[in-house]
Amino acid sequence: MKKIYFILLAAVSLAVVFVITNKEEKQVKANTKAIYVATNGSDQNIGTKSKPFRTLKKAASEAYAGTTILIRKGVYHEKLIVKHSGTNSKPILFKAYNKEKVILSGKNMKDGKEDTALVTINNKNYVTISGLTIQDLSTDLEDKTVIGIYVTGTSSHIKLRNNTVQRIETHTDDGNAHGIAIYGTGKIKDINIFNNTLQDLKLGLSESLVLNGNIYDFKVENNIVRRSNNIGIDLIGYEGTSNDEKVDYVRNGIVKNNIIYEISSYGNPAYGEDYSAGGIYVDGGKNITIEQNTIYKSDIGIEATSEHAKKYASYINIINNTIYENFYTGISIGGYDKHRGGTTNSTISQNILYRNDTKGLNGGQLLFQYDTKNNVIEKNILTAGPSRIFISNYFTTNQKNKLDKNVYHKEKGKIGIWIWKEREHKSFPEFLKASKSDKKSSYIDPKYLNANKYDFRLKKDSPAKKIIF
Repeated sequence: MKKIYFILLAAVSLAVVFVITNKEEKQVKANTKAIYVATNGSDQNIGTKSKPFRTLKKAASEAYAGTTILIRKGVYHEKLIVKHSGTNSKPILFKAYNKEKVILSGKNMKDGKEDTALVTINNKNYVTISGLTIQDLSTDLEDKTVIGIYVTGTSSHIKLRNNTVQRIETHTDDGNAHGIAIYGTGKIKDINIFNNTLQDLKLGLSESLVLNGNIYDFKVENNIVRRSNNIGIDLIGYEGTSNDEKVDYVRNGIVKNNIIYEISSYGNPAYGEDYSAGGIYVDGGKNITIEQNTIYKSDIGIEATSEHAKKYASYINIINNTIYENFYTGISIGGYDKHRGGTTNSTISQNILYRNDTKGLNGGQLLFQYDTKNNVIEKNILTAGPSRIFISNYFTTNQKNKLDKNVYHKEKGKIGIWIWKEREHKSFPEFLKASKSDKKSSYIDPKYLNANKYDFRLKKDSPAKKIIF
């Protein structure tokens, strides 16, 4: 009788365990609970905190709309490929648990022939990647691209926030690597890239953070981009990325409050001794605002143009940025030769351009290159660097550009040089006449609060305040 009782009790216990386990599994699949991943877990588990999965692959396969995937601390030697989309009311979130140190490492990945990304979001919607460190992916192959985070296809409503991407590298002379790459082969919209750090990247011909192709409605804000050997933030059009050439350009977005420094192509095998990497580069974009960024010790602070003939960067608003001690120039518009496109209908306003052109490359503080027209340059404060050039313009294809209310820093015992349509002016009145600047443009001491410590606020008695505010 006792034997039968214990058999019945065991059967009931097993049934209860089965019901509880089955219920937990249903809850996970119904997205009423988070999925957990840990390095000491097992993919035979059910993905709860006490019974976590072992791999990101397993978690991604179970992460349906509304799921939060909480990743415990440790190093994961695998790729994260997002398998499912979320919805507006039930997004999918991949997140480091409780700010633990979660590393996705490509260190042990074999260098195959295919392009490789540590995180891939392809044709997915309403997905967030948060709090991960993505690192140590490299290639020795020239025709292969390695990427930290890759978003492509027709993806939308994507958030990348609080991630660190580092040591993504190509080791070939003409190779390619990206920290974060958003490639709109189809229509990509509502991209938010916030509070990430991208650093120590060997990029070859590519960029630290790039949006390329059919992309609109985006925000790139509060990121740190540093110590990399090509462009910091790049917004690209007309490269044939999109399936629809009519919309093959990045548009309608904001690049704001980013800190970018030590971005230089000098010594990059793809560029040799050229100082050509922009901290922020618009290459054929449209309707983009670049504001309140700080860029220093890079080749070019901000550049807006198009590398493709008869194409333009247009309606680009470069506003209230602090750009100092860059090697070639502070802000550059227009193509670098007559075979490129140019810059139109854009505004450069209320920027601090301080002692750029530190390598004496004659880029000055503001560089006008080939094919610039209908642009407004106003209310900027420019302090010359070692070359003493404020504005550098060696092309005559400078048409209908309006210069108003700019302040050029007059320093005791130092000359000022303005180059306009190939002619050099060392007299400020002559430059005003040649450039048709307004009468409020001034050659004065703006009286920074403490420029030696990079505090470019103006003193109370600054005469520049009446001009630019």
